[in-house]
Amino acid sequence: METLGGRALKVLKAPGTGFYRRLLHHLVSGIHEDLLLKMKGGYSAGRPGGKRGEEASVYVESYGCTANQYDLEIMLAYLGEAGYRLSDSPDSADVLLVNTCGVKKPTEDRVLCRLHSLSRLGKPLVVAGCLPRINLPAIRRAAPGFSAVMDPRSVDRVLLAVGGPERREKNRVFFSEEPTVKPELPKVRVNRLVEIVQIAEGCTGSCSFCCVRFARGRLSSYPEETLLDQVGRAVKQGAREVWLTAQDTGAYGRDTGTDLAELLKGICGIEGKFLVRVGMMNPDHALGMLPRLIDAYRDRKVFKFLHLPVQSGDDEVLRLMNRPYSVEEFKTVVRSFRREIPRITVATDVICGFPGEGDQAFERSLRLMEEVKPDVLNISQFHPRPGTPAERIDSLPQAEVKERSRRMTALFRRIREEGNRAWLGWRGKIIVDEKGKAGSWVGRNFAYRPVVVRSREELLGKFLEVEVREAFPTYLPAELV
Repeated sequence: METLGGRALKVLKAPGTGFYRRLLHHLVSGIHEDLLLKMKGGYSAGRPGGKRGEEASVYVESYGCTANQYDLEIMLAYLGEAGYRLSDSPDSADVLLVNTCGVKKPTEDRVLCRLHSLSRLGKPLVVAGCLPRINLPAIRRAAPGFSAVMDPRSVDRVLLAVGGPERREKNRVFFSEEPTVKPELPKVRVNRLVEIVQIAEGCTGSCSFCCVRFARGRLSSYPEETLLDQVGRAVKQGAREVWLTAQDTGAYGRDTGTDLAELLKGICGIEGKFLVRVGMMNPDHALGMLPRLIDAYRDRKVFKFLHLPVQSGDDEVLRLMNRPYSVEEFKTVVRSFRREIPRITVATDVICGFPGEGDQAFERSLRLMEEVKPDVLNISQFHPRPGTPAERIDSLPQAEVKERSRRMTALFRRIREEGNRAWLGWRGKIIVDEKGKAGSWVGRNFAYRPVVVRSREELLGKFLEVEVREAFPTYLPAELV
């Protein structure tokens, strides 16, 4: 496992995707020189189907969640080891690789527009990520001459997909029915400080609005020892943050006889100075192991950050969504965590305008947010996704959906401002994991709150004592103390 940083990934230009805009700030020096040479030119290697003694370059764009970024890191490792170099521009590249997301309709539309634009360059185009499984017909319409498509379970076949254009092959489909044990595959680290650890592929749910399960499949948890080995190696190599990711981290181990609480305890037992961020988990799974999960969260190595998507504040809408918990059960999890860990950051998700959501149901969602006061709220307008049960239900007027989203957003802005002001005067340690703008550095405190400090010194990767002096909507400015 090598570290890939700054100059080698200028290509991550995902239009409209805030995560990848922020990712550009993560990219740092300290790159393993051999890998840098391989990926940026100065290294030649033969590949199956390639021209002996010549290099090929690949331009990469990536969209979507942390799990998609993890898949990208695997594909980059295969490409680097095979001698491909990264191009900063699609115009100068030999092959184009787009790692797609299709969880939401607006995201899919942007990705399809980009695929159409790239296909007009007349270069071999490989489409990876979730969208090929979610809506392959749309890809065929947007880029009919694509070279290959790959699903998330086929990332280890990226060289076959990328090498195929050299044999003038088109429209190949690389879909795998069985999951690959991804932690055993080679991988690079986009940010040398952050080790992404995918703990499982797929989920146990069947939410009526979700299309990601078509791409990621049913739950397949990775062996605990394999995951512990990955974390241990990363920490020895200098990783300071470990991000656990899955479609539902709370489902981990339900197919293997263990659970997330046990995995967390094992990870926290690894020697080294690092912090663990736990990704999204559904309320029903958190509830099933609640006392042990809270106990695992108490460990000083775990960020006090809980991402628990509720989706609606109305039980009947949750039933239509096929979400296996009640609003009261969601509140039980939040109350229990806050009682034991008072300053924990609580993130949740809400869908506005789901089919069957009446006026009173939406008002209950507003009241739930007012009561729970989440620190982070991801608001989505409902859009039907292909192949889902919700696609067959009559949708609400789009103007009404937008108005509900507007009201939810306005409410959350007020909640967020109040919550951030509560951190004024806080003093404690942060881990600096991102270089900001104009001499600023972004760190995270124990609750994973973004804290910004200014310094001319190199602070990346350092643990610093700070005091919060202001409270802005999206971050907390602080001074070194």
